[in-house]
Amino acid sequence: MNVKSEQTTSPITARDEFPNPEIHSLIQSRRSSRIYDPERLLTWEQILLLLEAARSAPSSGNRQPWVYLVFEPSKPEQLEKARSCLNPDNQVWANRAPLLLLAVSEDIRPDGRENTKALHDLGMANQNLLLQATAMGLNCRPMAGFDAEKARKLFNIPEGYTPRVMIAVGYPGDIEDLPVEVQEKERKVRTRNPVDHFAFRGNWQQSLFED
Repeated sequence: MNVKSEQTTSPITARDEFPNPEIHSLIQSRRSSRIYDPERLLTWEQILLLLEAARSAPSSGNRQPWVYLVFEPSKPEQLEKARSCLNPDNQVWANRAPLLLLAVSEDIRPDGRENTKALHDLGMANQNLLLQATAMGLNCRPMAGFDAEKARKLFNIPEGYTPRVMIAVGYPGDIEDLPVEVQEKERKVRTRNPVDHFAFRGNWQQSLFED
């Protein structure tokens, strides 16, 4: 016999009926921080944990269209090259991070067709990596502000692959070690649009909350 499930709660009809949503503390605590301690280095075990987190991300057709280039102090020349690709505003603080990761999307599938889901999948891998870093007590910040073509040439990235994001990772440092203008940016309260600004109910621009 089929048993029809019953709705146990009424639809939310106003935003103020759901004033303080409690998402998971790991998601809530993640921040894109610019504050790093350049003296505290990550171990290779920690770096591999970050990459394992990225590896576990969902991916369309299990193609896993991501590549990460790892830059850390045991290869100082490569790390300096990676830093040189950053925009000057990012170099001010990101040069203090002991680990930089260059996230690259594989845009062409093995059959030669465009992988239209590559950016989506890389984004999920990056988020996994950022959340893993947060769980490990590390600061992390993804950056779009870098010279992708310079990175392509410096690190021999072939056609069909695109450098997308540089990620700084490291232990939290002292905000007072940063220039005043960077400190001001760090101290700004993070804001996000409410869900009813970007989520609609059944149709475009249809209010999420029932009238």
